[in-house]
Amino acid sequence: QVQLMESGGGWVQPGGSLRLSCAVSGPGFRVNNLTMSWYRQAPGQKRELVATLTPGGYDVNYPNYVKGRFTISRDDAKNTVYLQMDALKHDDTAQYLCHAIQAVFTYWGQGTQVTVSS
Repeated sequence: QVQLMESGGGWVQPGGSLRLSCAVSGPGFRVNNLTMSWYRQAPGQKRELVATLTPGGYDVNYPNYVKGRFTISRDDAKNTVYLQMDALKHDDTAQYLCHAIQAVFTYWGQGTQVTVSS
């Protein structure tokens, strides 16, 4: 069973930056063998995709509302995926969740809260 542990959330002013981490653990689960994604969900809103990184690391997808501001990456040695968030806006306020896919199985972390406010 894989476990995903997010960290790095918090409060930041508009225009600021945060880096989220998702540590992956579990026998045989390596970030370079998983399709890793970050999602977010604001209160009363649907969960939405923020970024995806495929196992090969060459296919990275971002929706338009974060493109150019957010960057997903991974550290294979630490078995961790990151989400660098720059130029944060009020609308980026949400709980951010780490997501992993291996074969037909999907896994979610518990999430970390990001609040963008002046």
